[in-house]
Amino acid sequence: MEQEKDFKSGFVALVGRPNVGKSTLMNRLVGEKVAITSNKPQTTRNRISGIYTGDDMQVVFVDTPGIFKPHSKLDDYMDKASLSSLKDVDLVMFMVEPEEMGKGDQFILEQLKQLEVPVFLVINKVDQIHPDKLLPLIDSYRKLNNFSDYLPVSATEGIGIPDLLAALHKYLPAGPQYYASNQITDRPEYFVVAELIREQILQLTSQEVPHATAVAVDRMNQRIKGKLQIEATIYVERDGQKGIIIGKGGKMLKQIGINSRRAIEDLLGEKVNLRLWVKVQHNWRSDPSFLKLIGYDKRDLS
Repeated sequence: MEQEKDFKSGFVALVGRPNVGKSTLMNRLVGEKVAITSNKPQTTRNRISGIYTGDDMQVVFVDTPGIFKPHSKLDDYMDKASLSSLKDVDLVMFMVEPEEMGKGDQFILEQLKQLEVPVFLVINKVDQIHPDKLLPLIDSYRKLNNFSDYLPVSATEGIGIPDLLAALHKYLPAGPQYYASNQITDRPEYFVVAELIREQILQLTSQEVPHATAVAVDRMNQRIKGKLQIEATIYVERDGQKGIIIGKGGKMLKQIGINSRRAIEDLLGEKVNLRLWVKVQHNWRSDPSFLKLIGYDKRDLS
């Protein structure tokens, strides 16, 4: 009974500029891959929750798309996804890089000042700076805002993670365990599968193509000879992009398929037969009905 009284739980939003390492940190905290990562900005498009469960605490981390100035309907969706995720959380982790605060960070900070929940400043990638520079950096942030805690971490190296979890336990309210101990995300498997395929496109194709791609899993419920059959469509905006995704003699699409299948098998723990198609959907990022069809629905954000 004592353990139940001391059990803490809550919802924690991860916010920050694109590419500061939010998805990498969430994967590190959860212990498994639930959000895709790449060195290209705007990798995360939807809110994805990763679930950490310990002996005395369960934390539902909400990984948000990076906040930036919108240029298209998809950008607008991503920005609203980030800001709306701050409505119903118990705590916010504001992630920055180990450098002086820039205009993008300042914009996010202004949004956070309106919140009535604890806000941690999480300085990521501290393995990339000299330790002597860390305290002056924290002092510079302290002058800008009175954060509840200042936490230097490295999501890739695992530095500072125990301190971060201890701080969360200190600030989160007492509460129940919302999810089973072995559940690591609130998203259905087909969503994560589509994201793993998109991750491979991000990693394998040139700079211009990735943001013009979307992936929809069309079928994922049949097993033939012990193998889960997955059919997915990769959508692009132009014929030239379709050619890049397919590659000479189908070579690029084959590599995307091989890499994706391995990642999906690791995630699901079973053998998979993956079939991919590529279709052109002109200007899909500015088409509300198509965005809704493939899972970006603004009504989910209200």
